[in-house]
Amino acid sequence: MKLSYRVEDGVELGSLLWRFGPGHRTISSAMLGGGIGPCEWVLNAQVVAGYARMDPVDHLIELGPGGAGVGMMTAASVDRFERAADGGAEAVATVGLRVPTWAAAPEGAADPELAPIRVGTINIVVALPVAMTDAALVNAVMTVTEAKSQALQEVGFPGTGTASDAVCVVVPSHGPEELFGGPRSEWGARIARSVHAAVRRGAEAWYSNHAK
Repeated sequence: MKLSYRVEDGVELGSLLWRFGPGHRTISSAMLGGGIGPCEWVLNAQVVAGYARMDPVDHLIELGPGGAGVGMMTAASVDRFERAADGGAEAVATVGLRVPTWAAAPEGAADPELAPIRVGTINIVVALPVAMTDAALVNAVMTVTEAKSQALQEVGFPGTGTASDAVCVVVPSHGPEELFGGPRSEWGARIARSVHAAVRRGAEAWYSNHAK
């Protein structure tokens, strides 16, 4: 993983870039490279608060190294990333708690984007050394989300996340495939512990720098 900086509209912005190379695939909710497919790199790019470009996918392509990749955006300071590892599973999280968002909000609830602007979005990248079936990858994303929400509840964040969170799980394309990715499976448990640790530290750091 490499941290670099660029200047856009007079603002210095950071980016985190992972170069995995050929032989990997991902499952992701990202705008660029989302779904399940081959992946050689993952980008987590910081953008300005109130980002207004109407071509975010093209923007991410411009920022990426080219080829098959996954691109995510956040207004959080990516140089404040948190990393945690457990038994070969590694998680990196950039945590911005802009507006608390409950997943099952009542119909007609206020749009979080209308609230006072605070840096937001929780982006999580998980890298594993083992291949997984498609079903296990889907299960892994569920586990990431559950572990994220657990960490947020433990620090007192009144929501399950923010409205713009993104996740990416990277695994080898070849080799014996794990069949399960739930929190009580071998690799799911490692995913959960690493994500929980990274998100909790990130949330605690965010609260230490922002008034609740």
